Amino acid sequence: MKLWSKENTDTSKQVEKFTVGKDREFDLLLAPFDVLGSMAHAKMLATVGLLTVDEADLIIAELKNIYQLSQDSRLTIDENIEDIHSQVELLLTKKLGDTGKKIHSARSRNDQVLVDVKLFLRNEIEELALAVQPFFQLLQKQSEKYKQHLFPGYTHLQLAMPSSFGLWFGAYAESLVDDLITLQAAYEVVNKNPLGSAAGYGSSFPINRTLTTALLGFADLNYNVVYAQMGRGKAERITAMALVNLADTLAKLSMDACLYLNQNFDFVAFPASLTTGSSIMPHKKNPDVFELIRSHCNSIKALPNEILLMTTNLPSGYHRDLQLLKEHLFPAFQTLKDCLSMAELMLSDITIKENILADEKYKYLFSVEEVNKLVLQGIPFRDAYKQVGTAIEEGRFTHTADIQHVHEGSIGNLCNQQIQGMMQKILNKFAFEKVHIALDTLLTK
Repeated sequence: MKLWSKENTDTSKQVEKFTVGKDREFDLLLAPFDVLGSMAHAKMLATVGLLTVDEADLIIAELKNIYQLSQDSRLTIDENIEDIHSQVELLLTKKLGDTGKKIHSARSRNDQVLVDVKLFLRNEIEELALAVQPFFQLLQKQSEKYKQHLFPGYTHLQLAMPSSFGLWFGAYAESLVDDLITLQAAYEVVNKNPLGSAAGYGSSFPINRTLTTALLGFADLNYNVVYAQMGRGKAERITAMALVNLADTLAKLSMDACLYLNQNFDFVAFPASLTTGSSIMPHKKNPDVFELIRSHCNSIKALPNEILLMTTNLPSGYHRDLQLLKEHLFPAFQTLKDCLSMAELMLSDITIKENILADEKYKYLFSVEEVNKLVLQGIPFRDAYKQVGTAIEEGRFTHTADIQHVHEGSIGNLCNQQIQGMMQKILNKFAFEKVHIALDTLLTK
């Protein structure tokens, strides 16, 4: 069944197979959202006279049954059905006859797909934002726990200045705050209602788009019907860019962990159960989890460019190219959630080595501390720098390992509470509860 089928025409099986592609597989992810969109649409149609109240009630009751099937993973797309939109309409028609056929009035499959994708992305962004939280809390907890544990800081991968594991854990916690700022921006883009734009040029029916916006919990409309269609691809690209920021944070953390576990660094350790061995080297404890997180996340970083290239030079209006975006973007959400979960597992069981900087090879990390001590005695910075530099060159450098860093965000003043406040502030901006109330109302009344 195809929503666009005519009485006396049919499509080549070869063309059908190619054009449908993986739609059935990825459309099952859209199933509950397609039903929600149809419920809102049916309620609206009743208010403008395109459905009677009784017809709308029948359609909505049956849509609730279909929604439950999707929630229980019992909704399937028949082999001869093109997509989830066709499947839902077929089920309605089988159950309700001509009344079921009326559901598609005043909409196109184009805006139906658009609203499904927007609702899906909105839900996935929420799940991802919530999945970040336990990892963020762990990083903050470990930052406080290990704030006295010093280890080398590097620039150019050369020894630079003393750092601490309090700083290291805390840095990635604050990185997640900025990542969620961009995720929240993506949320604002997808949380706009395209339903009613039809094929991209509106409808001659007197539909009420403001009503469906409220029923589906959208914050606002995509007002211009042409732009609503132009937003397809753009919303996915903006969302992908937000995913990239989270992926980049996890990839960088994973690279650090791989280095720090290396025997030449020897800063951290993990239980044998969280590492892997070698088939011929019995001493090996490999950081495979972090290596795979790094690779998965680096792969995600290609997503915005993939989407950009797939939509390059498309004029306004719908094009079938956009169908392929789903299979590139949709799996990335679960991949990121899996990576967050595994990173949390690993860092929950990390062992931090003590007295790392007692090793003689790290003594020059304290050169800046010695320069600063001279400056505090009244010696100009450049002169102090030269004195310590000369002492290093002549093998006379001496130091003490006491660290006095007290300014905001330094070793002695991590400001984790302030970072927690920033995270809570950005979480509040999502306003997830408004969406939950709207959808619960749609499903229960």
